[in-house]
Formats: sequence, structure tokens, C-alpha cells
Amino acid sequence: MTHSDLDSVRRPIATAHGLPNAHYTDPAVFAEERDALLAAEWAGLGVAADVPEPGDARPIDFLGMPLLLLRDRAGVVRVFHNICRHRGMILVDAPRRIEGALRCPYHSWCYSTEGRLVSTPHVGGPGQNTATGIDRDTLGLIEVRSHIWMGVVWSNLSGDAAPFVEHHADLLARWGEFDHPLHHGGADSCFVLDVACNWKLAVENYCESYHLPWVHPGLNTYSRLEDHYHIEATDRYSGQGTHVYRQLTGPEDQRFADFDGLSPKWDTAAEYIAAYPNVLLGVHRDHAFAIVLTPKGPGHTQEQIHLFYPEADTDADLRARNTAQWKDVFKEDIFVVEGMQRGRHAPAFDGGRFSAAMDGPTHMFHAWVAARMQHHRAQAEAAE
Repeated sequence: MTHSDLDSVRRPIATAHGLPNAHYTDPAVFAEERDALLAAEWAGLGVAADVPEPGDARPIDFLGMPLLLLRDRAGVVRVFHNICRHRGMILVDAPRRIEGALRCPYHSWCYSTEGRLVSTPHVGGPGQNTATGIDRDTLGLIEVRSHIWMGVVWSNLSGDAAPFVEHHADLLARWGEFDHPLHHGGADSCFVLDVACNWKLAVENYCESYHLPWVHPGLNTYSRLEDHYHIEATDRYSGQGTHVYRQLTGPEDQRFADFDGLSPKWDTAAEYIAAYPNVLLGVHRDHAFAIVLTPKGPGHTQEQIHLFYPEADTDADLRARNTAQWKDVFKEDIFVVEGMQRGRHAPAFDGGRFSAAMDGPTHMFHAWVAARMQHHRAQAEAAE
């Protein structure tokens, strides 16, 4: 595949094509995108609530890379490569609490929760716990750059991206009113959907409101197509907002508390943004959610959905109803993204076209993918 194959994707929306089929079906292109889009950018790995207490550790398989989400003794959430520096053994194979040191099950090398190598038993022979060439100060766990925002653990695997707060400065400013502690709703406020589609199709579908009348008829009864607006930030994020948000209420008019200090527009507004590459976010006056997309292959994506609230104590029944309501909405999208995935196996499909009036956020994502891939391929050719 050449650079020119993506030129048509980057044209103005009225004449642009969508991404070629190979970007949804070809394992080789999937591997390219792993490096160019996911490892090189600030990608979502999970949520801080996955490791709620100091010492909590959760292994993550991200694009075939073994990573470890770990909350250290001071309460800081860190991301490490989930391997011992001795022989590359996997350190943690299931979520658990690290009570003392993190011990490799192979030769018992031990690490602190901050990643320091603290013990190397018998490394110099029986009873000799030090050895020439084994420098504990330089053989700690390999840490990956990470940042917590909107409850999500964002990570830059390549180490080359600009700092998160610089890279997403405009998005942080846009949603500055929601810069409050977010409280994860707990076990009843998260769920996982396994979807037979490429991860990009989940992003594309989330970006736009064009499909609401036909795919989400329940939502469309009060938040109509004409109530929505586009959100577009070149090379960063895109999505949609609504001027009509209806709060969930209980049988006795119970409601979730609002975030403090919101401007009046949020009384009825809500926004839904895809932060490139793989995190889908939603904010409302009384709750927020994050969807972390984990690509499992060219045609398989795991969606991890988490709901957050402005207060730690919320009505359990209302919280469960909110989770069920959003689960129903997101499940309504599955037949669409899976149908588009099957469609990408049609040789005659040329990427499709975009509606200049309705598909702006989706085209912006396609153009971002195309630009990043062209840059990645140019660098690879220059290095040859």
C-alpha cells in the first residue's frame, strides 16, 4: 500500500473517500496502525478504578504487549511493562493485591510498587544476593508514560508524544468545568462489550449523530437529530453534542447530584467526544462515562465502559438503572459496526463517501488516521 492510497481520504470532505478496506481487514495494516496510531499517541489502557487501592495490580494485554497497571504504596497509578528484567518472565498473570514486594515467580527477583529492583536472591551464587553486572539501580521495571484524566489511564508507549496536558490542552479547556474528582460507580457501573469489528468503526460511529433516528429511536424521541451539533478539533478529537439532555429520575423523583459550578448551558446540554485514538467520552450535568476501546485484531474490539459521578455515594437503584440504560444504547450500535466490518470485505467498496453536512466528525477522524499513517510510512522508508 502506497502513500497515494490515502491521498483521497485527506481531501476536503465533499470529495473525500473513506479509508481503504485494508485498514479494517489486513493484519499487516493493523500492525502498522498499532505503531503509528496507538503506540505513538496517548491511548487509553483502562481506568484508575481498575486498581482502587495501594498495591492493586492488573495485567493488561494491549496489542500483544504485556503491560501492568499498578497503584503504588503512595497511591500513584503507574503503568509498567509486565516483565521481569532478568529473563522476561511475566510478573502478574491475574488481578491481585501486592502485599509486600512484587516477586517474579521464576527466580524470585523482587520489585517495589514504584518499580525499583529491591532483591536478587542468589544472583551471585548460593547465598550471594549481588553480582557483577547486576545493577539494581538500572534494572527496575520499565515504566511507560501515563496520565490520569476523566478517570482514564492514558499511556504513550513510544514515549515520543507531547505531554498529555499539552497535547490535549484544548479538550481540557473545553471541559474545564468537569475538572472535579470523578467517583467510579463501582461494580454495577461498568461492563464490557465484545464486538466483531475493527476499533476504528467504533470510533467512527460514536463521532456522529447522523444515525440516531434509525439506530437509537428511543434517544431520538427527545434528543432529535436537529438538536445535535458537531465538535471538531483537527488532529485531536471529534464528536457531537446535544442541546437536549434529559436527566434520569427515580420513582420518587430521585436524581444524581450535579457537578459543582457548571455554567447554565449544561442544564440541558451533553457532549460526546472521541479522543483519538481509542477513548470515547461523554459528559453530562450529573455523570460522565468513558469507553476504552481495546483492539484485539483487525476485526475484533473490546469495549470497556465505565460510569462516573460527582459524589461517592449515589442511589444504588438509580445508578443501576443508568448503567442499564447506557448498556442498551451502546448495544444498539453493535449491529451497525459489525455490519460495516462485514462490508469491508467487499472488494468493490472504495471507502465510501461522506455527507458534508452530517459526517464532518467522522471524516476528521479518517483524515487523522490517513495523515498519521502517511507520516509513519515516510519515516519507515527514510530509515531503510
